Amino acid sequence: MKNPGRSNHSDPVSVFILLGFSCAWETQILLFSLFSVTYVLTLVGNLCIICLVWWDCHLHTPMYILLANFSFLEIWYVTSTVPNMLANFLSETSTISFSGCFLQFYFFFSMGATETFLLSAMAFDRYLAICRPLHYPTVMTVDRCIRTGACCWVCGFSYFLLPVYLISQLPFCGPNTIDHFLCDPGPLIKLSCVPAPVIKITCAIFNSVLIFVTFLFIIGSYTLVIRVALKVPSAEGRHKAFSTCASHMAVVSLFYGSVMVMYMNPTADSLAGIQKIVTLFYSVLTPLFNPLIYSLRNKEMKKALRKLLMSVRFGQRQTLKN
Repeated sequence: MKNPGRSNHSDPVSVFILLGFSCAWETQILLFSLFSVTYVLTLVGNLCIICLVWWDCHLHTPMYILLANFSFLEIWYVTSTVPNMLANFLSETSTISFSGCFLQFYFFFSMGATETFLLSAMAFDRYLAICRPLHYPTVMTVDRCIRTGACCWVCGFSYFLLPVYLISQLPFCGPNTIDHFLCDPGPLIKLSCVPAPVIKITCAIFNSVLIFVTFLFIIGSYTLVIRVALKVPSAEGRHKAFSTCASHMAVVSLFYGSVMVMYMNPTADSLAGIQKIVTLFYSVLTPLFNPLIYSLRNKEMKKALRKLLMSVRFGQRQTLKN
């Protein structure tokens, strides 16, 4: 008897069906509203950071240039998945084309890789500023910081080219249903008509190397920072050193904690519900938390925001008087 869920090898898959969050229509509308608000707040929060760094000349330093890069990345990171997820909440079919699926896969993972490189660059910047303060102005110039940011983007968008290419060459002949809200490599490999253990191992190696190398680099940098900070004689100096790195460590913990649960957990492949929740956390909620963490814990950002709001109010008053 022919399996109705699988077509002939002569009929390759042209579209995939993203199951997303299978629930009642009322719940779908509630989730649509919730994630729409989350998406808008994420865009506004990260755009505010970019505008503040651009507008305030006191923030034209390597630390804040990297932060603006990071916020720009977060905008596109969340945009690679959320608009399609929102459209699927209101759609009956929730389909995505073959090329669209792999484009989403490529951009989502490339921006995730870029985020790990940018977080590493930000950690190295803090290491130089606190552990090598005399060399910092000459080593981390604005031009070098810009080149470092550009290198992070190039490396991030180059890193997953091979895994994406290998998975895209697999034969997909049905079924075409992905039990996820985005095109993730694990569910995609499962849909292949032929076993692909080598490609699966290759993807696991790429993920592990990227996650562990960058994570260990970041942890090593902040360990050295903490050692130096503990030797600072004044309490004010120690507080300044720790507060400078606290926001970075909070973002690193949020991102790497969820990513490791997702890609380092041997049982994650068999639990689609956990996959969705963890992916939702690091791909949707973490970009929302990042601007809150940086703006609430950073005195310079709060000062720049107050100055911007005051200038806007003053400009409005001048307009009304005229």
